[in-house]
Amino acid sequence: MNNKIRTLLIDDDEKIVSEVKKYFSSSTVVDVKYFGKDGNEGLKLALENKDSIDLIIMDTLLANKDGFTVLSELKKLNSNFKIILTCSVKNSLIFNNVDSLNIDYIILKPYNLNDLNDVIEGLFHSVKNEPINNNLETRITKMLHALGIPSHIKGYQYIRESIMLIYNNPYIIGGITKELYPQVASRYKTTSSRVERAIRHAIEVSWNRGDYEYMEELFGHSVDYDRAKPTNSEFIATVADKLRLDLKNFAR
Repeated sequence: MNNKIRTLLIDDDEKIVSEVKKYFSSSTVVDVKYFGKDGNEGLKLALENKDSIDLIIMDTLLANKDGFTVLSELKKLNSNFKIILTCSVKNSLIFNNVDSLNIDYIILKPYNLNDLNDVIEGLFHSVKNEPINNNLETRITKMLHALGIPSHIKGYQYIRESIMLIYNNPYIIGGITKELYPQVASRYKTTSSRVERAIRHAIEVSWNRGDYEYMEELFGHSVDYDRAKPTNSEFIATVADKLRLDLKNFAR
């Protein structure tokens, strides 16, 4: 591929930078050309190379210039590059200003590099072929990260697959044990009971680290920490219904 996605990575974690370099070194799609070890250096690289950068992947917590300041400065450039923000904790200031800061995607740390690659390809594929908001897989991934489910745990993949199945076949939710779990288990070559436990664990993780306001919007009063967490089927069905409604409204 001649036209690779020219990328600037801004992160002070040497391990992450090393892993990203190694992962994309043989990629035919993504070229990580520039690396900024802090906010100042990252912003300087963006300013100097704004016409040769397609994508910026940057951490929220940066030395010298914090992520919010860098994002605000990047917005002034009026460039066409896309921005993927990585963060290890929920930052209400960032989450509440996603649109105004021109953030295209937020991914929680620690993230799986295969998932990061999928997100990148999804963002740029959608520009050529379809609106990003109408891409079901991308929207599911975005919702799960907003709900605080890290992509490296097994339950993340199982929930994403379950939502896809129920979105396309709503009747399956009535047979979650006899139909949904076996289908997911077959796809990932595991057992139904392991799928069930992994999804339960992912939901528990979500309750501890997700965007509280977003969870409250999605699940209502059940977000109250004194109340029970939603069951696996309630969680999956609620997310699938939200997606169906959002995409229906988008299509109008």
